[in-house]
Amino acid sequence: MFFRFVSMACVLVFSSFCLASTLPTVKLAALKFGTVKWELETIKRLRLDEKNGFNLEVVDVAGKQASTLAIQNDAVDVIVSDWIWVANQRSEDKNYQFTPYSKAVGSLMVGPKSSVKSLEDLKGKRIGIAGGPVDKSWIIIQATAKKRHGLDLAAQNELVFGAPPLLFKQAIAGEIDAVINFWHFLAKLEAKGFRRVVDVQDVAVELGLSADTPLLGYVFKEKWAAKNRELAEGLSAASREAKSILAAKDSAWEPLKKLMKAKTDKEFVTLRASWRQGIPNDKFDFASAQAMFDLMRTYGDGKLIKSKTELDEGAFFASNQ
Repeated sequence: MFFRFVSMACVLVFSSFCLASTLPTVKLAALKFGTVKWELETIKRLRLDEKNGFNLEVVDVAGKQASTLAIQNDAVDVIVSDWIWVANQRSEDKNYQFTPYSKAVGSLMVGPKSSVKSLEDLKGKRIGIAGGPVDKSWIIIQATAKKRHGLDLAAQNELVFGAPPLLFKQAIAGEIDAVINFWHFLAKLEAKGFRRVVDVQDVAVELGLSADTPLLGYVFKEKWAAKNRELAEGLSAASREAKSILAAKDSAWEPLKKLMKAKTDKEFVTLRASWRQGIPNDKFDFASAQAMFDLMRTYGDGKLIKSKTELDEGAFFASNQ
């Protein structure tokens, strides 16, 4: 009986291996310790890639430049980027396409003992900004300050640009007065008692934008998607299914704890809640993207969006859902 059970188990494992090996492979470049790995790990663990007709191969990269080089040289099929990058590439006849991954954006946060209550209180303060002068959250926050109070935050404050982990540490140490960081670092700060002065999703509506417009997504070459439409659709479907599971089941997060590197239970719960808030709608609205594109062009000082770049609907992969 035991031998029969072991034999059956071996057959199932072997069959699964054979299935994965016969399916077409989609190579996806992702930061080794990036938050996108939480979704990709869920896709692989639950075999959502195989369910949707492909074998996902995750290629670890050290940074955004490495992933860009990888897809440019056809070392991978897919990277994680934003549709503004896609639009800039298309303006140079490098036709990439975007399918949504996350609508998570940054916020401006201050420490638990800070006297800063509003944007008006920031005058003369040191603001840490991860992502540089063209960080999208920073651009939206500047636009908010200009609209609400006529303030030029860049002119009246000391700006500290740096890597997300460094600014995270400086915020905790009190070396900067306010910080705009990537969402997961902000979630960790929130777990330590930091509070949001401006939430980019909240002020988006005030600026005539939609809070549901995802900036970050999976990006691939248009010619690859045209040749491998079923694979592109399969990736989108596996992503949506993984999100649905992670949104509904706390138990689905238990295998991700090591990957998330949360130092406390509170930090783990905050990271999970923040990730869930970034889940985009199933339908992508081009008009909302155009409104955000126009704002980024207006306030980005020509550094974020190239002068000849226009946003076209072809930049967005239309999946059959």
